[in-house]
Amino acid sequence: MGKLLDVNELADYLKLDKQTIYNWLHKKKISGIKVGRVWRFDKDRVDEWLRSRVVPANPENKGEKNLFDI
Repeated sequence: MGKLLDVNELADYLKLDKQTIYNWLHKKKISGIKVGRVWRFDKDRVDEWLRSRVVPANPENKGEKNLFDI
């Protein structure tokens, strides 16, 4: 398990509003660990989740690389 982030840290990391994180949790778009009354998020799993959401490069743009091909 990687570093655990709280809601504020995750919102800062993703450059989102805290409320967006809570909305995603409610809609089960992102998973977290509830420790007592506080949500925590494994940074490694968040990074993995982000990579799974990358839109592939347009195959017509031959020779161009997307962010994760570099």
